[in-house]
Amino acid sequence: MKWSIITLSVLALGLLVFQSFTAKYNRSIETYPYRVLKQYEGFEIREYLPRNFIYVTMPASTYSETSGKGFRYLAGYIFGSNDQQKKIAMTAPVAMNMEDSVTMMFMVPKEYDLKDLPVPNQSEIKFTREPSKVVAAIKFSGWANDEKIRKYASKLKSLLHQNKLNFASKYSYFGYNAPYEMINRRNEIVIELSPSSAQQFLRSNALN
Repeated sequence: MKWSIITLSVLALGLLVFQSFTAKYNRSIETYPYRVLKQYEGFEIREYLPRNFIYVTMPASTYSETSGKGFRYLAGYIFGSNDQQKKIAMTAPVAMNMEDSVTMMFMVPKEYDLKDLPVPNQSEIKFTREPSKVVAAIKFSGWANDEKIRKYASKLKSLLHQNKLNFASKYSYFGYNAPYEMINRRNEIVIELSPSSAQQFLRSNALN
């Protein structure tokens, strides 16, 4: 019994140290830059800056069907599956546009222009530049799944209706943590606002 307790204590300590290390590593990762334009109860309005992305589109429409496959495609590319065998730094979040098909996207580190990126070994991987955009964002913790994603997308849309804000019908899921991270997990649903609603917040912040 004594050795069992010691073994469990050592394992728990090792897990705590590992989780602390991964949390510290995550804080050093480059993230998709934004500024908060307004904070509401339960969600916030953000302006995202233009950035380059790599992406892959998959025919399935659910998180469970596409998250693993999409991550393997894109992670393979940045870990060297390209014509230069070049490794590219990981960024956050992993974005998934949830439509009839799912598009998973990794932001490209800011020091790269699209023309400078190596050619992927997989033809499914594409490049794009996302323009600036104004979105609504709602957060949730724990591990993501299709039920949670639908729940928080529905909740965010309801909050936007309550506040008389117009928005696009499509939404995206943002995930910030690796699957093995157990603490302080961060997930978000984001929905782009219509041009008229977006301008409302941009004008308001320009005057402040």
